[in-house]
Amino acid sequence: MNLVCPGCSTTNRVPETRLADQPVCARCGTELMAPKPVTLNDSNFTKFVAHTELPVLVDFWAEWCGPCKMMAPHFASAATQLPNVRFAKLETDASPQAAAAFAIRSIPTLVLFRGGREVARQTGAMGAADLLRWVQAQ
Repeated sequence: MNLVCPGCSTTNRVPETRLADQPVCARCGTELMAPKPVTLNDSNFTKFVAHTELPVLVDFWAEWCGPCKMMAPHFASAATQLPNVRFAKLETDASPQAAAAFAIRSIPTLVLFRGGREVARQTGAMGAADLLRWVQAQ
């Protein structure tokens, strides 16, 4: 299974049976399956989403957005409960190209990707329980 390193963007091949063994990047040593959201930006977004073989849930957010800040701890909590989904955050003001490429018009917006393709989208803040139910329903 291919996993993109959140630290150096190197694609690492990890056997599915070893995902729970806390694999690290062969290049920089960063933990590949850390149970916390990965920070994405315009330069690493496309590679991370397209080359990570696990589902990737991206929270498009902004620093000035109250609902985004309110949802952040719930998003982080959900990341610890769904180890086979990579959680990521992209700050839309700092990374306008990725936000524009996916027509993000309202924040927070959650987009679930599989195989580099968008499979589901949800706009608006959610609590951890609702977020978990939504991801599992996809």
